Amino acid sequence: MRSAPTILHLDMDAFYASAEQAAKPSLRGKAVVVGGLGPRGVVATASYEARRFGVHSAMPMGQARRLAPNAAYLVPRFGLYREISEQVMGLLRELSPLVEPLSLDEAFVDLEAGGVADDEASARAVGERLRADIKAVTGLTASVGLAASKMLAKIASEEAKPDGLRLIAPGTERALLGPMSVRTLPGVGPATGDHLRRAGITTVEEIAEAGEDELVRLLGKAHGGSLYAMALARDERPVVAERDTKSVSVEDTYDVDIHDRVRVRGEVARLADRCVQRLRAAGHSGRTIVLKVRRFDFSTLTRSETLRGPTDDPGVVREAAARLLESVDTTGGVRLLGVGVTGLADYTQEDLFAQAAADAGASGEVQAESDAGGEAEGASPGEPGEVGAEESAGPVERRWAAGLDVRHAEFGHGWVQGSGLGRVTVRFETPGSEPGRVRTFRTDDPLLEPAEPLPLVERPGRAGEPPAVVEAPSRVEGEEVVPG
Repeated sequence: MRSAPTILHLDMDAFYASAEQAAKPSLRGKAVVVGGLGPRGVVATASYEARRFGVHSAMPMGQARRLAPNAAYLVPRFGLYREISEQVMGLLRELSPLVEPLSLDEAFVDLEAGGVADDEASARAVGERLRADIKAVTGLTASVGLAASKMLAKIASEEAKPDGLRLIAPGTERALLGPMSVRTLPGVGPATGDHLRRAGITTVEEIAEAGEDELVRLLGKAHGGSLYAMALARDERPVVAERDTKSVSVEDTYDVDIHDRVRVRGEVARLADRCVQRLRAAGHSGRTIVLKVRRFDFSTLTRSETLRGPTDDPGVVREAAARLLESVDTTGGVRLLGVGVTGLADYTQEDLFAQAAADAGASGEVQAESDAGGEAEGASPGEPGEVGAEESAGPVERRWAAGLDVRHAEFGHGWVQGSGLGRVTVRFETPGSEPGRVRTFRTDDPLLEPAEPLPLVERPGRAGEPPAVVEAPSRVEGEEVVPG
């Protein structure tokens, strides 16, 4: 354990929902729920206003609507969230070379490795400055925890929420942890918590009092031993800057089960293409293709095929996924499909026969299936918790999912407030405007089109120039000006 609280844990506050509130002035201070909007959708994030009604992450969307019927329900905009995340992670990497991202909105930072903090006062100053920089760059708030270990830094950031900073001074850890629930410790989920409760252990202090031998008897050597160490505030895990990616995958859950075998094949081909896009974006190739199928009865099947060498060719992955699908019975209906690639490498050794077949497949079966599948409007891009919409074969009416950005030739930029019965309602406002007016159009209005998200924070440019994104204020350290 360190002698100074130089491990920082950053957690953005209600990230997706806060980003939507910042982008949409009319939703600020109101209940906002982001997630899959279909019957099988789940909540990805709820604003603090929505949490007062009992809405929380991973809750079925139907239950959320019953608890908070007047909340705004929006689909996720992962492109915007990733852009904000890159800005935040950039600020963290200015502090230290050791930044360990856990998700788009959460990361550990080793301040000691960056030479920016070596005691309580300097660590607190860095944390407060970071929160101010994040607010200036993104317009969003973040909570910061500072401690001598990763476990305690994360606990501190939870206690700091929302929009706060909590520092746990070395030497005070045991007193702080003692009265907390066992569920506070990493690795203690509902099942382990219930097992401990049946043994009469409900607090961290009671774990420490039980002793390591009793914990090992209850939970096994590895889990029991690590849990006892954490109860004593022992956590020697380092901040790891890079984690090896073990797999790349995408999946979609459908509002209505898919029964048409041709549609299932088309969906698998589309997912394979999206998986390869992510694979290439990460700079990897892979040898093992994995197909995941969840059927109408919730049974989940996985099939895999290992190639002769690693590939990042979409034709190769499509063909392998199609072969795997042939071994799965989908006659009763499919509610989820996924395609993944494992056995990752940094080079490719293409299957020349499969690639040649794909190149010549303009009139072949795989290409035809891909065309039949198409790209579903509103379908999930495969992020955790996101739920896609079912696609209809052939031309369909344009669909406008609630929360997505649009632009009208006459009224400018806005976002979809709702749609149905051939109509779409749009609120015209931008992050820097006052709450905007609402107008309704036909879903096929030629003047209305999808648009890219606008930056959440802007500063006026010179005449005739587009607004520029605000950068964090420069910081003066000694005589050197360090861009923030």
